Amino acid sequence: MGVKKFKPTTPSLRFTTVSDFKEISKKKPEKSLLRSKRSTGGRNNHGRVTAWCRGGGHKRKYRVIDFRRKKHGVPAKVAAIEYDPNRSSRIALLHYVDGEKTYILAPIGVAVGDTLMSGPTAEIRDGNSIPLRNVPAGSTIHNVELFPGKGGQIARGAGSECQVMAKEGRFAQVKLPSGEVRMFDQECYCTLGKVGNVDHENMMRGKAGRSRWLGRRPSTRGVVMNPHDHPMGGGEGRSSGGRHPCTPWGKPTKGYKTRKKKLSDKLIVRRRK
Repeated sequence: MGVKKFKPTTPSLRFTTVSDFKEISKKKPEKSLLRSKRSTGGRNNHGRVTAWCRGGGHKRKYRVIDFRRKKHGVPAKVAAIEYDPNRSSRIALLHYVDGEKTYILAPIGVAVGDTLMSGPTAEIRDGNSIPLRNVPAGSTIHNVELFPGKGGQIARGAGSECQVMAKEGRFAQVKLPSGEVRMFDQECYCTLGKVGNVDHENMMRGKAGRSRWLGRRPSTRGVVMNPHDHPMGGGEGRSSGGRHPCTPWGKPTKGYKTRKKKLSDKLIVRRRK
């Protein structure tokens, strides 16, 4: 894992950085684990834009990732580390001894040829999936389940990690990447270690075209719009909006709390802010 720079032969290459892809061991994905993926362009099923600044981009096939790690007690060998266009982390192809093949998120330190396992009897080593009950306090984990059996939902991006702080009764206190400390049921499964491709956050796109390859369209500031398009638009000459920052529908933003109270809020020990 490293960052590759270019000689500034063009204005865009002056700032462009990409991954060196040294950890990638296989170029073509496993065919049986590929699925078709349609581009929505940010539209919902009514055709209305619900996610702005999306559209275009390169065609992709979805890689089916095993976030549940449900084959307990069956050893699997890491056959390859691959690139996944749908996520920032790398993925590892596992070959189980019974012949099944699955993809998982590739943690740091897991290499081709390693043997991994999931279940309550799995040993404490990076890449193994075990319940929080068996994880030693202070350990680094990722791909954590919010509810037992649902599959990992927390800490799945490149370089993400959680830390087990303490255990008491039915719950374990886990520090999330945001800094929030939250209680999880000790029957929830997690994967030991930290998600790989840590240098992803150091990449610079270098030019607008590379954003378009990723399906990200330009975003327009509210202050340069007309008044009927945005509350902060209009005015003679350049203006700063003349009011507190808000959305196109007039709701305050930049610090305005929109979080709704949920039953699960009682499981938060310390807020991220």
